[in-house]
Amino acid sequence: MKKVIVAIDSFKGCMSSKEANQAAAKSMPDAQVIQIPVSDGGEGWLEAFQSAMGGELMEIHVKDPLMRPIVTEYLIKGDTAVIEIAKASGLPLLSEEERNPMVATSYGTGQLVADAVRKGCKQIIVGLGGSATSDCGIGMLRAIIKTFAKDNWDEISELDDVHFTIATDVTNPLCGDNGAAAVFAPQKGATPEMVAELDARARRFAAVSAKHFGYDRQDMPGAGAAGGLGYAFLQYMDAACRSGIDLLLDAVGFDKLLEDTDLVITGEGSADRQTLMGKLPYGILQRAKAHQVPVMLIAGRIKDQQQLLDAGFSRVECINPPGLSLEEAMKPETAKQNICQCICKKLIV
Repeated sequence: MKKVIVAIDSFKGCMSSKEANQAAAKSMPDAQVIQIPVSDGGEGWLEAFQSAMGGELMEIHVKDPLMRPIVTEYLIKGDTAVIEIAKASGLPLLSEEERNPMVATSYGTGQLVADAVRKGCKQIIVGLGGSATSDCGIGMLRAIIKTFAKDNWDEISELDDVHFTIATDVTNPLCGDNGAAAVFAPQKGATPEMVAELDARARRFAAVSAKHFGYDRQDMPGAGAAGGLGYAFLQYMDAACRSGIDLLLDAVGFDKLLEDTDLVITGEGSADRQTLMGKLPYGILQRAKAHQVPVMLIAGRIKDQQQLLDAGFSRVECINPPGLSLEEAMKPETAKQNICQCICKKLIV
């Protein structure tokens, strides 16, 4: 009996990582299949970490990006907290008409951080995917200051022995043509005029912060993640920045699981040359290659197939048959069936 690891990313708007894994596993009834829910810091981050390490989901009332009250959650295991910022400050919390990074705030993320600190957490792992904000984390900082009833950041001692790790595959700086506003704000509803103003705001905030602290981390990889939330964690909380998939694979003991494994199956909604720029399937490929385990990549849409094969994937397969409409392909039951059929046709276990 062959051993297969299935670690497929969520297909956004269609199915979760767990659902995609289950569909793949159904196609291999005679194999020993290990299913690993995965995320690179965005959608599914909490679910993936809870599957990897257990823990308890903590329910909390916070403010959404427009300061409306919502109920959300984060994960605690021992003195470690895992936060998915999209749960409080995410784009999915807003309708298309409500998207406006000029007003959207990361305040709710600050409430999650503060609650974890008040509960005694000393290690806080933050997934920075899917934000609706471009406020450089100012909203988050304000929420933390208010929670601990301080007048300014320097008075807060509660964070002194707390270690933060931010998870992101974004390497953009805070400002400039490759910065948070220019690259990501248009996806959050920003016009060209808004982008210019948001970038100017970020430059002013970074200049003031650098003068105050005596160091400047606006150009560090990850500073531009989540509308500048990465910068706030790096500058104000001395956070470490890690690849989200590497953090998760370490937590699940992926290298150990690869021993005696015959095949890894990974995937995502759309795969192309950008997959090779640090996205989740590429992180899995790098780990598997080190153990000489072949990796099959599946996706709902495939471009640059030869480049993906040249990078080391043993197979690169589109789950959707030719001529299938996008509307039909996005139906969860259709996608699950297509994953199962694709693997059955392409793989002899």
